[in-house]
Amino acid sequence: MSVLSIRARVGAATATALLAAGAPAAYALFDDAGPNAPATARTYVETRLLFGTERPDGGPAVTDPQFMAFVDREVTPAFPEGLTVRDGRGQYRDAHGVIERERSYELVLLYPAAQAGARGAGIERIRTAYERTFGQESVARLDARTRADF
Repeated sequence: MSVLSIRARVGAATATALLAAGAPAAYALFDDAGPNAPATARTYVETRLLFGTERPDGGPAVTDPQFMAFVDREVTPAFPEGLTVRDGRGQYRDAHGVIERERSYELVLLYPAAQAGARGAGIERIRTAYERTFGQESVARLDARTRADF
């Protein structure tokens, strides 16, 4: 077996182990220090949630006041440090294979990487609450490691 083949297998095994352990465990592997980061910069997780507003059952779209009331009730208590809401337009393929276009919201959360495990459960509760409250098929979640200095 060649050295490259062994390295490829070790790399694949490592990646599989990290995926099996879950993303929060992977965040623990990163240092807070980087070569170009300010001395006070820390490693954070940026989670973006994408909320659609059209209802699959044909009911009325989620309005701005309804969405902001949802944020006040479900998100702010879990993330009182702050958050960002952006308006958007999106499209996706629904469960029936139809391309749907709709007004949407992007919610951006930023929290210390060391809190990823604890915060992850709260984020999943937010997603489930929105799906249930507004009859949505899903709420997309994107997580990325980032560095921030406040």
